[in-house]
Formats: sequence, C-alpha cells, structure tokens
Amino acid sequence: MGFKFQNFDFLHLDSSFSEDELLVRRTARDFVDDNVIPIIEQCFREGRFPREFVPTMGELGFFGATIEGYNCAGMSNVEYGLVMQELERGDSGLRSFVSVQSALVMYPIFTFGSDEQKKAWLPALASGEKLGCFGLTEPGFGSNPAGMTTRARKSGSEYILNGEKMWITSGTLADVAVIWAKLEGDDNDGPVLGFLVETDRTGFSAQEVHGKWSLRASSTSGLSLQDVHVPATSLLPGATSLKNALMCLNQARYGISWGAIGAAMDCYSNALQYAKTRKQFRNEPIAGHQLVQEKLVWMASEISKAQLLALHVGRLKDAGRAGHQHISMAKRNNVWMALECARLARDILGANGIADDYPIMRHMMNLESVKTYEGTHDIHTLILGHDITGIAAY
Repeated sequence: MGFKFQNFDFLHLDSSFSEDELLVRRTARDFVDDNVIPIIEQCFREGRFPREFVPTMGELGFFGATIEGYNCAGMSNVEYGLVMQELERGDSGLRSFVSVQSALVMYPIFTFGSDEQKKAWLPALASGEKLGCFGLTEPGFGSNPAGMTTRARKSGSEYILNGEKMWITSGTLADVAVIWAKLEGDDNDGPVLGFLVETDRTGFSAQEVHGKWSLRASSTSGLSLQDVHVPATSLLPGATSLKNALMCLNQARYGISWGAIGAAMDCYSNALQYAKTRKQFRNEPIAGHQLVQEKLVWMASEISKAQLLALHVGRLKDAGRAGHQHISMAKRNNVWMALECARLARDILGANGIADDYPIMRHMMNLESVKTYEGTHDIHTLILGHDITGIAAY
C-alpha cells in the first residue's frame, strides 16, 4: 500500500497547535494507519464502503464533532479540520461519509431543528447507530440548486413530497434524509424548506450509483420520493430558505479544505520516498534529478500554503469571523492543490504511479470528484469574484 506515511511539517506548524489539537490529530492518524490503510485499496477495488468503521468512528467522536451536547465531542473547528485531514489521507470517500453525517445531517438538525428533533436524532447519529444523508442536488440541477424540481405540498397536518435527488452520499445506508424541497403554492412555488424524512417511509427509495471511477469506497445514490407523506413535525422549523441549505454546504466545504491537505500529504510522502529509493541512469536515486526536485519543491510549497490557509480560516471560524468567501477560497485552492500534487506524484512514480500498490491514482480519481462537489472550482471562483467586485456573475 505504498510507503509508511511521514508527517509533513515544513513550516513547523505543529508548534501552532495546542496539545488538545495534536491529541485529536494523533487519535485520527492512528485510526487511519491502523484500520483504514490496510484495507482501503481492496475496498476501492470492490466498490465497497467500509461500514465496519462506523461504530469506532462514533466512539472516537468524529460525527458531529463540533456540536456541544447530545453526546457529541464539542471539538473546535481546527480540531475537526485535523480529523478531516487524516480521514482524507486515508480516503476521500471516508472523509465524505463523515462530512455528510456531521456537516450535512447533524449540523442542520442542530442549527434548524426543534428540541424534539435534536433529542431524537443527534445522540443516535453521533454514535453511528443511525446514519443520515443530505438531499439537495438533483439530476438536472447541481450548481444551480434554486432550480430544484422537488416539491412539498401541504395537506392538513402533513406534507407530501415528490422529486428526485442525485449524487447523494450514504443514500442507501441512511436511516434519515435531510430533504430540501420547494413549497407548492396555489399560484406559484414558495420557499425552499428542509425536512427530516425517515428512509423507510412509503414512496421513498434509494438506488446505488454504479460505474464510478471515483469515490469507489463511498456509497453514492439516487433518491426518489413518490408521494412521500411526512408529518408537519418532520419540517425543520428553522430551515425556511435555500440560504439555510447553503449554510450546511459551507460547513462541509470547510471540512473539505482540510481533507484535501491529507490527500496531498499522502501523495507527497509516497513520491518523496519513492524518489529516494528509485534508481536510474548512473544507479543514483531519481530524487537527485533537477526535474524531480522541482516537482517535490512545488508540492512542498503548495501544501505548506494550503496548511496556512486552512489553519487561519479555522481560527477565524472558531472566533466567529469566517465568512463563506473565506471558506470558498480554502476549498477552491486546497482541492486544486491536492489534485495537482496527485498528478505530479503520479509523474514521479512513472508507470508504478497507476498501480494500486501505491495510493496515488486512487487519490487522483477521488479528488476529481472533490473538485466538483460542494461547489465546483468554477463556482467558487465566481463566489470569490462576487465578493471582491460586488457583482454577481452567475
């Protein structure tokens, strides 16, 4: 499975972390090294999500990590970011699963839910006893969620939901789905509302997406809602607009900005060790070649800058000062950086770079999806452009 991971800390950033932050990272790192690394290539080959890890991750406090109470860990945002970094060093699919459970299911329940909804769902989701998914993206609407066609119709003391969702992580595993739908009115459609929909309700179905070349160790689904009846108590009382759905995405994007660093560090660690041991021409290691050194230096420089960006945004978030534009910059930059690191690492490993004896190609294929979901690279460019100029270009 490649070389044993070597920590990357060129700028001595570890000195900027507290003892608690370093303990959280060490805990997540040990979990990944001991459990994930030995089997993840096989899971990727088989297209299988390693569900056996769920109870352990629940015990370690990875789910809903920043939430206070409800049996959640109450971590800082920086601590949570370090968990995401280590999980994605293992595999983007595993980090995606924890991101969805935490930022896209538990966060909206905690932020927009009633006391009854929080008590009913958060402890069970925190332990991993219950799993959730987030239904916003549709077959015809990804970057433009405002165009969604899923509808909710009020009928007495209940709502009736109809629509389709696509590219839903954990859809076939979930016990509950956070579904976003436009409220049907007499004359036109009303606001976007958020609902908690138990997946065993009549009319709800989930279908696994097959044929993926990316995120193969993750469960990806399509959801169908055909006259799904839910009581009015299923409505998240604070989720009354599309803005609320985007707030959830902002939480997930923050975790991604850290996770991508983990994938990049793993690629760099493997490339560096390979270059030191692979000998060519005068029976000397290729690490002594100028062009190889240039690639390694680029990777080390960009990873270092990404670390600084993620840490600063994390500190801003903990201080309540991080804006969505800051998180967009971190997600956009760090995923782009990680994908370029994967490509350079593959180049250094030559033909060996495409073999699953090493994690490089798996990271590269995963990162192609990470670059697209939770806001594409181009959409985050436009979000930043809007913030800088004050003019929306989308």
